[in-house]
Amino acid sequence: MNGSNEPRVAKHSGSWATRPPGVPGAVPPPSVPLSFLAAASIGIVACGVALGWVRAAAVADPNSDSAIAAVHFGVLAALTMGILGATHQFTPVITGRPLRSVRVAHATFVVWLATSWLLPLGVGFEQTVLTAASGSLAVVGLVLLVWNFAGPLSVGAKGSPVTGLRLAFLGAVATTLFGATFIGDRQGNWFALSAHVDSAMGVLGLFAWLGVTYISVSQKLWPMFMLAHVPGQHRSGRVEVWATWFGAAVLAGGLANGNPVSEWAGASVLGVGLSAHLVSLGAHLHHRRRKADLHLAFVVTAGAWLVVSAGLALAGALVLPHHHLEGVALVTAAMVASGGWLLEALVGHAHKVVPFIAWSLLRSQGTPSGPSGKPLMFADLYHHGWATATYGFVTAGIGALCVGFGTRSASVIAAGGVLLAATGIVAAANLSARFIHQLRAVRTGSGVSSIETIDRSEPTERRM
Repeated sequence: MNGSNEPRVAKHSGSWATRPPGVPGAVPPPSVPLSFLAAASIGIVACGVALGWVRAAAVADPNSDSAIAAVHFGVLAALTMGILGATHQFTPVITGRPLRSVRVAHATFVVWLATSWLLPLGVGFEQTVLTAASGSLAVVGLVLLVWNFAGPLSVGAKGSPVTGLRLAFLGAVATTLFGATFIGDRQGNWFALSAHVDSAMGVLGLFAWLGVTYISVSQKLWPMFMLAHVPGQHRSGRVEVWATWFGAAVLAGGLANGNPVSEWAGASVLGVGLSAHLVSLGAHLHHRRRKADLHLAFVVTAGAWLVVSAGLALAGALVLPHHHLEGVALVTAAMVASGGWLLEALVGHAHKVVPFIAWSLLRSQGTPSGPSGKPLMFADLYHHGWATATYGFVTAGIGALCVGFGTRSASVIAAGGVLLAATGIVAAANLSARFIHQLRAVRTGSGVSSIETIDRSEPTERRM
């Protein structure tokens, strides 16, 4: 961003006016993305605890209210909150345009936080008042979200990441309104929430909204974190965005109406989009200039869960007509693996994104030296051993849940829940402890370095 435009963007109500040099002028204050990401870590813990609590009911009927409640802790309180945090941080970076309002961003956080907890609690404890309130709040949160992002995603912005984010917001609208229609009355006065309709909402939410959002943002994150420049016109980027969104929409429509032709057609197109996503990942891995690290393990493992999901979904579709219970179990495991794709990616990228945001905030206030006495680096803001443990927890947890739901084993599901809870606790503690310590050092005046010192030795990843 050039010097003539930077002051104007920095003073925009939707950007971070006191950002340090090197941070794009359109980004919001750190409190915006960090709030969402902190809530996501708590959501991961809640999902793990809930899955352990309802393990028997989930085995007996994956579409029971208690099982759906546990899943929604994962989809809403964990994945949606985390993806929204990334969206608030990186949409302004991708488009070069700030949000319309930071205050609206904070209001969006409050509304979606309430939604993500009231819905599963209301469904799980059969409290119609809570589910109705969550449906109303979801609509309010959707309006705030769309209004705030209308600025950066206006007509002038171009590129497949921008197109993907626009499509993702259409997916968010469809998923939210679809869901609000059903949860507005859980007494069945309108129509009952059947398994195939619940699956349709799951497909819309996981792929047309959250999945397309991650696919779009990853086209910015992968080149930056892998130091990868993929030559050419990036056709796979356009294919993965459009095919994933369109395939998810057709598949969801087929599931909602019980139309096998639409189901298979949508699944095929969705498969093309997700395959293009994996092709794009492979291209970035091939052209990366950064050595293999933990972030790479997270990203590659996340992609592997897509392959597992496709295999389980195909097996479930073939088994379901002949052995209903076994088929349902396999389809449920496929949806878990799909969520695992996003969860693994979210946790992995958080170990890059959170330190960058924390480092930027510390730098804006006069950063102290790192533990070695040298200028503070991203790597100084979390413990790498615990980060490796987090990778093990989340990967084993997703695997256990896939096996548990696929084999209808309550004990394995419970083990997966424990591992997910450990993931949220360890990740939150690891990514916040050193940052809080450094922030206290700055505010108590015990820091020994200044912004000018940091300017002479900045991390190579500082430009977002």
